[in-house]
Amino acid sequence: MATVSHQNGTSHPSQVAKRLEKFKTTIFTQMSMLAAQHGAINLGQGFPNFDGPEFVKEAAIQAIRDGKNQYARGCGVPDLNLAIADRFKKDTGLVVDPEKEVTVTTGCTEAIAATMLGLINPGEEVILFAPYYDSYIATLSMAGAKVKSITLHPPDFSVPIEELKSTMSKDTRAILINTPHNPTGKMFTPEELKAIAALCIENDVLVFSDEVYDKLAFDMDHVSIASLPGMFERTVTMNSLGKTFSLTGWKIGWAIAPSHLTWGVRQAHAFLTFASATPMQWAAAAALRAPDSYFVELKRDYRAKRDILVQGLKDVGFKVFPASGTYFVIVDHSPFGLENDVAFCEYLIKEVGVAAIPTSVFYFNPEDGKNLVRFTFCKDEETLRAAVERMKQKLKRK
Repeated sequence: MATVSHQNGTSHPSQVAKRLEKFKTTIFTQMSMLAAQHGAINLGQGFPNFDGPEFVKEAAIQAIRDGKNQYARGCGVPDLNLAIADRFKKDTGLVVDPEKEVTVTTGCTEAIAATMLGLINPGEEVILFAPYYDSYIATLSMAGAKVKSITLHPPDFSVPIEELKSTMSKDTRAILINTPHNPTGKMFTPEELKAIAALCIENDVLVFSDEVYDKLAFDMDHVSIASLPGMFERTVTMNSLGKTFSLTGWKIGWAIAPSHLTWGVRQAHAFLTFASATPMQWAAAAALRAPDSYFVELKRDYRAKRDILVQGLKDVGFKVFPASGTYFVIVDHSPFGLENDVAFCEYLIKEVGVAAIPTSVFYFNPEDGKNLVRFTFCKDEETLRAAVERMKQKLKRK
């Protein structure tokens, strides 16, 4: 147990509720702090080192000047709810009621928390796929859920449908999916989504679908599971502004769900944050109405960044796994002889000057991820090339 010292010389053990005591400082914070300390190029944490588009920033400034600075309506500024519904229709063909089926949240992280806390009862089972984004497991712990994990294995991280079938039980309340998938860069195939949907319908199970990287789908079209037959009424689709518009600090997200599920999400949201930043919501509405050309160029630019990093990592000597979506790529670091992913990432930061994220923290069993590390390519091309050059010069196979 950690101990905190005070100015008067007394010290107290750090205190935390049992539901959170197994969680440490997030790995992203740890690696970013270490990277800053050693002047490393940060290809670890997934935030761009470039800014979002001017027209969106100008919309936020205008909203502030127009006096849109007090609490927003709890479920979202009406214009943003409408823009989210319009964008969802354009992307999926689904018509949703912006007033009853769209909830604006403080980033997708809060959408995830509100969904878990609003719809999961203590003891109910939720199935997720490892490796998983770390907030899933923490918010499920807060909700008192029983978590079952199914591991996706390289090279293609395909979904083991038979294992999923045998993992489901009468107590299974929901399956949580993330496509395109962080940290692997995998995209769930239409066949995998159809198989998951069929099992959910057969067993009356909900789906919580995290789709924050939906606009960064490179090798196949993104499919929202809610758009499959019989799935909208049992799906919460979660998304955000940050990844698509390079505005991660704005923390504007949303959850789309039928009204009977939206009720639970909104009840939790009301007591988590109540409302999200008002001027940023007005600007988010402008962002979502961007012309199609914006999304085409975004994908083109990120595909070029991906190709620079993937080829560079291969040249350095990593075994690189396919990155079909997101702005992440997973590699096997074992050619370099370090005992595990944490040791490798610490060595990479301190001795080579590049930061990556160890993936073992994203697994129920850390052994499953000990050979894998995650790099991000949400950086400008110059930064990506500089990081590759450092690794070529300083990282030697053992």
